[in-house]
Amino acid sequence: MVKKIKKNYLRTNFKFVKKNLRLALLSGLLCVLAWPVDGFAFLIFFAFIPLLLLESNIRQEQTRRSGLRVFGYSYLMALIWNLGTTWWLVNASVFGMLFANLCNSSFYAILITVYHWAAKRLPQRSAYIFLIALWLSFEKGHLLWDFSWPWLNLGNVFSESIHWIQWYEYTGAFGGTLWVLVANILGFQIFKSWKESTPFTHRIKSTVPWLLTIAIPIIISLLLYQNVDLTSPEIKIAVTQPNIDPYNEKYNFSNAQFLDQLKVLTQEISKEPLDFIFTPETYFASGLGEELATFGNNSLYNQLETYAKEKPETLFVTGIQFYDIYVGNEAPTETANKVRDRLWVDYYNSALAFHSTAPYSVYHKSKLVVGVENMPYKKIFQPLLGSFMIDLGGTVSSRAIQPQRTVFEHPKLGYKVGPIICYESIYGEFVTEYVRKGAHFLGVITNDAWWGNTPGHRQLLSYTRLRAIENRRGISRSANTGISSFIDPKGAFQSRLDYDTKGLLVGTLPKMEDLTFYTRYGDYLARIAVLIAALYFLLALSGRLKNDL
Repeated sequence: MVKKIKKNYLRTNFKFVKKNLRLALLSGLLCVLAWPVDGFAFLIFFAFIPLLLLESNIRQEQTRRSGLRVFGYSYLMALIWNLGTTWWLVNASVFGMLFANLCNSSFYAILITVYHWAAKRLPQRSAYIFLIALWLSFEKGHLLWDFSWPWLNLGNVFSESIHWIQWYEYTGAFGGTLWVLVANILGFQIFKSWKESTPFTHRIKSTVPWLLTIAIPIIISLLLYQNVDLTSPEIKIAVTQPNIDPYNEKYNFSNAQFLDQLKVLTQEISKEPLDFIFTPETYFASGLGEELATFGNNSLYNQLETYAKEKPETLFVTGIQFYDIYVGNEAPTETANKVRDRLWVDYYNSALAFHSTAPYSVYHKSKLVVGVENMPYKKIFQPLLGSFMIDLGGTVSSRAIQPQRTVFEHPKLGYKVGPIICYESIYGEFVTEYVRKGAHFLGVITNDAWWGNTPGHRQLLSYTRLRAIENRRGISRSANTGISSFIDPKGAFQSRLDYDTKGLLVGTLPKMEDLTFYTRYGDYLARIAVLIAALYFLLALSGRLKNDL
């Protein structure tokens, strides 16, 4: 009898585990299939329903170590989602890919596990509010801390569906995250209300609130799309795409040779009146780069000055690596790299603006790629682990940043551009700082070639469209191997250069001056969410709301 009971228990438990595994796999797979640039975004509106069902099943079972089980299944779901969308990181570094995916998956698993804990101590509606607020808070934190990897923030999923999200000018991408979570929770509640005896017609009718939750924001977006005014004066711009292999070829040439290549690339527009010309990120980066303190007197500066005089109406914006040298026993800055005893170096991934009639301007990239351009929490980890920077060619070291954004201004025409360097284009509120400082358009300079011809560089390009909508600013994009492009303030592509081609793209962008609601107030949704999450966490801790039922 005991053996029979044990056998039945094991069989039931196996079925339960098998069912939850299927739910975790389904949820992760739906997230992958929804993700840009090859996915169908509509799937995201029910991608988390299986995960919510999984958590609910485990909670209702009321077994010991339920939190550990929720963590395990959630981790599996998140790992599928992460690997399925960012596997291409392996092209740059196997270690980097594994580290990013394994760690990021654990963050999402912890988030769902905390929700599971709170759901046992709060009324269900309050638990849902806590889940939404907690998720928004996590995404905001993921934008700010040293292990920042916000690639899978839910609002990014609509980057190829720009006609659905024109209201991002009011909410930013966090509005998209809120939309996704509300739709999934509502869909889950509707699904839970169904019974085997529920007629099919009743099931269809019950989905109306869920469909309206999806449809109403899209209708609002389509109306906004028609009303964006693009009749402002046009700024004439050229972006270059040199198509240089960043692993090997790039470091076989001097900066003077790269300038010669730029002259050849822009020869066809030598007589064309242009307001701006852009080159990609770290276009001038041979050796250690250029010393920042003496740059105004060195040979590259003199050559650039001569080149600029050939087009006196044009402001040139280029990527360059700078460095500062220090002598002393102790590190002079938090980011300084020790070369040898008493010798320290700070490296900068920078944007340089130069014009024949004005002093040059510099902006240093300030959102750095984890493990590639900065060592997270360097003061803590370097004494314990030493340097574990990932080698992508060139100088392997931490970069220095600057606390404020810099806007480049055309000295004759007064046009202002916000120089965004590569990875920075993922950060919504960060980009608003350029616009609040007067940028009429945004200029992205990037080198996506580390990832090869994979979804990686196309996803980064796609996310850039969100910044255009949020700020209602046109964007020029100069990418080393592509895809270089022009994006209008609605997030639509005006023109593009194919990946892995050498060329030049000429276009115009409107001079936009009005500030959107999101530009003014940034990630206010996330800040509100942090307060709500903290409040409901304390309520869950006290158990008072649950006791009121």
